[in-house]
Amino acid sequence: MKKNNLFGLMTISFMVLFRLSACAQDHRQNEQQLAALNKISNNTILLNNHNNIIPLLDLEKKTIASVNLGFGSQQVFDSLLNKYAKVASYSSADYQTQTTLNSLEDDLKYFNTVVVTIPSTATGDARNLGFIRSLTKNKQVIVCLLGEGRSLTAFDDLKAPLIWTDQNTPLAAMVLPQVIFGGIGVSKKLVASYSPKYIGGSGFTTVATRLKYTVPEDAGVNSNNLKEIDKIAEEAIRERATPGMVVLVAKDGKVIFNKAYGHHTYDKLQPNRLTDIFDLASMTKITATTMECMKLSDEGKLSMDSTLGSYVALARPTDKNSLTVRELLLHQAGLIPDIQTFGKVKPSDHSRDSSASFPTKVNENYYLRKNYFKEVMQPDMLNSPLRTRGKYVYSDVGMCLLQQIVETITSEPENLYVDEHFYKPLGMQTTGFLPLKRFSPDQIIPTENDKDRNALLDGYVHDPTAALMGGVAGHAGLFGNANDIAIIYQMMLNKGSYGGKEYIKRPTVELFTSKQSTISRRGLGFDRWDPDLTKTYPSALASPQTYGHTGYTGTCVWVDPVRGLVYIFLSNRVNPVVSEKLGTLKIRGRIQDAINKAIDTGI
Repeated sequence: MKKNNLFGLMTISFMVLFRLSACAQDHRQNEQQLAALNKISNNTILLNNHNNIIPLLDLEKKTIASVNLGFGSQQVFDSLLNKYAKVASYSSADYQTQTTLNSLEDDLKYFNTVVVTIPSTATGDARNLGFIRSLTKNKQVIVCLLGEGRSLTAFDDLKAPLIWTDQNTPLAAMVLPQVIFGGIGVSKKLVASYSPKYIGGSGFTTVATRLKYTVPEDAGVNSNNLKEIDKIAEEAIRERATPGMVVLVAKDGKVIFNKAYGHHTYDKLQPNRLTDIFDLASMTKITATTMECMKLSDEGKLSMDSTLGSYVALARPTDKNSLTVRELLLHQAGLIPDIQTFGKVKPSDHSRDSSASFPTKVNENYYLRKNYFKEVMQPDMLNSPLRTRGKYVYSDVGMCLLQQIVETITSEPENLYVDEHFYKPLGMQTTGFLPLKRFSPDQIIPTENDKDRNALLDGYVHDPTAALMGGVAGHAGLFGNANDIAIIYQMMLNKGSYGGKEYIKRPTVELFTSKQSTISRRGLGFDRWDPDLTKTYPSALASPQTYGHTGYTGTCVWVDPVRGLVYIFLSNRVNPVVSEKLGTLKIRGRIQDAINKAIDTGI
């Protein structure tokens, strides 16, 4: 009976974290839940943090495992850990004898960081303590102790960080992982002495440096006022504007709403999940290319007023030679929107099979010939018509030229650069180009049933130019899930810092995201609030400081510094064929309005 009750509590708490933010409970219940969570947070104590291991830094260097030595709410605990980094889960329940505990230690040989959860009732088992001591010899260990303070004496010889709460509950399982990664800061000290080492007054202070996962009331928002999101999402699916979507809201560094709606496709065979990966389309422009431009600008390697020809030799004999980086980022270079794609591909240019002569994979059973980009697409871009410079014309070509600039500077493909300098260190686990190299198609939301490629696009980029470029392009090709996008745009909202590290200098963030054009709403790379379209773009209630971008597949991210808001909407409105209803029904903007109203109304 006790196990059933514990499982019920764990399930409720799991829903509180991952669905209550989607209004699974009402405002009053959330306030009670928040009070309980805050009580645990305020009484959680961090010990042995002399080397400032907590919050964890340098995530790109960490291989992390979580080991459960008898904690009943490990599923909740591990789910929270995986919001911040990829963490593998192990349980002592599968290793009952000393011999098999040794096997567990052997299974952990490929991890350099191990988080151990242990209830106070399990500290009397010498095997558990011996296992922890052995791990500390060659790994960074973090011990999470739940229960009686008297059990602290079992860890008098422990030098690794120790996080203690007197609560052995599912709610504690929500708090401790966030302490480890800096979603929650702690400052509580021991009020009593438990051993010569753990004396009254002991304890370390940390501050929040990463996203916190919590309920809307924690950010001053009434959950009941967010229920309008459900109605608009259900309308979008009912009207076949999109088969499904994921909506995420972060306010003041706190994820307060994250919900998946609908299905991968209209046949309703696979429900959407929070972890699903979407084709981000033109969100690539700001989430990859513009990020790289900002960083290279910080390093003095890229100047906004330098010309295309100064970086790309092939541009020098063309009329694109004098186009500046600033003009390309503003979409004011006089370039056409795009170049011809599949309509120009000859039968001799592609093959059903991969070979040295046809190495570029565009889709299943579609391989493009070697050097097609250099011999056909790049010349098409450089020799395309150049129209009125200084006029705003949204152009994918400009972003492709920016890709050539940054790759020339770094001598590294854009996909590798942004992964190394942004996605991995930020803890983004799904975001990147070419997702099928890392994930199953079941985790990726399909887009269009494409006539040019004679296939449903599931894991292959929807944009035809990016497809013919092999899936990596300056304007499209990026895939990711909502949680990842929240992380990188919280970094932007923080003016370039996240998790204790500066990724972009504050003045650079402010420059790129503020209005930089006298003839359009644009920032450098970033789209912005439009004073001439205040009733429609990006939403009626967005503040004038709002910046972000949309994506053709049915996506958007908008950052509102006035409200401390990151709003993410991911969908596949192009499945099975392109639908304009997402736009005509103003689904994305109306959801943003509902969020803004809820924030402005408060508790």
